[in-house]
Amino acid sequence: MKRKYLSLAIAGMLVSPAAWAQDAAATDGGDKASEAKTLDSVKVTARKREETLQEVPVAVTAFTPESLEKLNVRDLGDLDAQVPNLTVYAARGSTSTVTAYIRGVGQADPLWGVDPGVGIYLDDVYIARPQGALLDVFDVERIEVLRGPQGTLYGKNTIGGAIKYISRGLPKETTGFASVTVGNYNQLDAKAAIGGSIGGPDSGLRARVAVASMNRDGFGENLHTKQDVSDKEINAARVQLGAYAGDDFDVQFALDWMDDQSGVRGAKMLKANPLAPAYPPLDDRYDIRSGMKNINDTTMKGGSMTVNWRPNEDWAFKYVIAKRESDTETNIDFDTTPLTLVDVRAFYHDSQVSNEIQANYDGGGRARGVIGVYAFNGDAGGQVLNHFYNPLLATGLTNPLFGDTQGVVNTKSVAVYADWTFDLTERLKLDVGARYTDEDKHAIALNRFYTGLDYTTSWGTAANFDKTVNFKNVSPKVSLDYQITPDIMAYGLASRGFKSGGYNIRANTTAVPRSGEPFDDESVDSYEIGTKMGLFDQKLFLNLAAFHNVYKDIQLSVFTSYTLPNGSQSFFGDFTNAGKGTVDGLEAEYQWLPSEHWAISGNLAWLDAKYDEFMDRGVNVAKSQKFTNAPEFSGALNVEWRTALATGGNLSARVGYSYQSEVWPTTDLSPLIKQDGYGLLNAGVIWKLDDAWSFSLQGSNLTDEEYRTTGYNIGAYGVLTGFYGSPRQFSLTARYDF
Repeated sequence: MKRKYLSLAIAGMLVSPAAWAQDAAATDGGDKASEAKTLDSVKVTARKREETLQEVPVAVTAFTPESLEKLNVRDLGDLDAQVPNLTVYAARGSTSTVTAYIRGVGQADPLWGVDPGVGIYLDDVYIARPQGALLDVFDVERIEVLRGPQGTLYGKNTIGGAIKYISRGLPKETTGFASVTVGNYNQLDAKAAIGGSIGGPDSGLRARVAVASMNRDGFGENLHTKQDVSDKEINAARVQLGAYAGDDFDVQFALDWMDDQSGVRGAKMLKANPLAPAYPPLDDRYDIRSGMKNINDTTMKGGSMTVNWRPNEDWAFKYVIAKRESDTETNIDFDTTPLTLVDVRAFYHDSQVSNEIQANYDGGGRARGVIGVYAFNGDAGGQVLNHFYNPLLATGLTNPLFGDTQGVVNTKSVAVYADWTFDLTERLKLDVGARYTDEDKHAIALNRFYTGLDYTTSWGTAANFDKTVNFKNVSPKVSLDYQITPDIMAYGLASRGFKSGGYNIRANTTAVPRSGEPFDDESVDSYEIGTKMGLFDQKLFLNLAAFHNVYKDIQLSVFTSYTLPNGSQSFFGDFTNAGKGTVDGLEAEYQWLPSEHWAISGNLAWLDAKYDEFMDRGVNVAKSQKFTNAPEFSGALNVEWRTALATGGNLSARVGYSYQSEVWPTTDLSPLIKQDGYGLLNAGVIWKLDDAWSFSLQGSNLTDEEYRTTGYNIGAYGVLTGFYGSPRQFSLTARYDF
């Protein structure tokens, strides 16, 4: 009988960049890991059963706690350079709102009614909204990034890929840690966790508590109010409780909470605003002169219950019920000056409830797999108060223009999915899967114009509708993988990704009647070939992938304008489908252990994303359009040296360099917002004194490269601003493990 793959640890990949073999570490307390001469064949459960990484026909990168520490990954945004064809960063003026793209597929608009293209998961629970989803890293078991459409194995269907954050589990033994980090910009971070059995090692109750506080001063200053901007003030906590009735049944409860009270992020005026001649562009890329309140707060919390039951050796069942909610208040000064030209106050709120049940089968024969049912019910809504003013025009009913956008979008989604593997021969395996989704989007929008900043007297309505639209989809998947040798596997994969459509809650049906109609769902047909190779007696892991994606009905958020009754132009947030495009790409990930003291890892990626059809008022403008957040070339190189010390500890030093070619971060294709190719240099030294104490010195963006992540272009009011990535930072961390 064949060995069984079934595992109750329904999770994902586990591999560390520049991984050292762990066999020696397991027998000699960990310090001998620096003397390893081969890379480890890491066990994974990406397809809900135990396999090694090199056996899995999936394009995935994952990080252990050790690799996250070495690479100085502080939040999900720091994964950007370490994963092929991944772009992830803080959205515009926020600190913890995420923008994520994989292989040119994603969504940059954080407003309600728009679904993300890359799914963020916290402990198997889908986070539906981007606010608060740029998760900080603390007490983590691993982070996984799966590239390409997902949906036949778990959770919410995600068209571009998935980022999975898995917290530390609940071991029987009492374990924990405490760490303190200090750095420039008065950085002061404190993190701690403790967990284990309650009532002794034989007890069936286990718990774990983790807390974190991340703080630093701003990268810039509001020269008008003398307050910091681009600072960080985030507190977070997680609590887990598990009840175990032997090895076959357990119930686990989890609570998480995050409070982001960081100020607004600074944006640089990229071009003089003709409406504000007294405020020319500033030299510093983070300084602003805003007259708005420095409020940019997000609170996110969630709770879940997970039930695992294994009635026999062949079957395992899992049920997850979760509730999540978040609230955000933010002030967006688009013009960055004390003038009230384009000032926006926004309030976001959401709540979601999801249920998922999975059944995993492995009878030890030629067939094994997973089937599941997923249900999601979520409300996302809020209010956006707009103030638009052109001082060069006469004052009137539409100048200043006071707009109020408010409403809510309810999403009800039910899906059934399955993924099954068949051993056609000892070397050849067939994997087939499918997902059926039935999703309703119910949108309520009330967008009005008012006579003053008190927003009490309305003089007109831009949109007022209460509509529902339904989307149904079947997304298939099929793959073949062949074990050429015990160390080399090749695979081919075809899959479909789907993201439902919806309504533009910024609609102005008076001026743009079509804006009240639903936009279409989008889909990706992805074709991929790849190989997983362990070479030179497992001293080199080389994983390659090539893909061809056919991307249809691409959903785009476009900042444009419309004509007011007095003939002037005003801001309009349009949402449309762009027709279709083609995305081709190549990806390489490598880990090489040339000697017992050296490890080299990294990735290389090429992406060719282009529109085939982009209709604008009846004209195909595809040749003049660009995919956003899709650099043609990107890659990273990490070189690590490590040695054991006579004291029983070890010392490691790392230098890392990452590069990406030019990128267009916004759909309006502003040349001044476009970011040219650039590289970032990072380095770190970690001294592990013994099994308990370790010290880390880390530096990021050591050359202080100036690079934009995104920006705003609102031509009707002369606004052209850019948001920049973090400057040079360095930090020192002391950590105690027990």
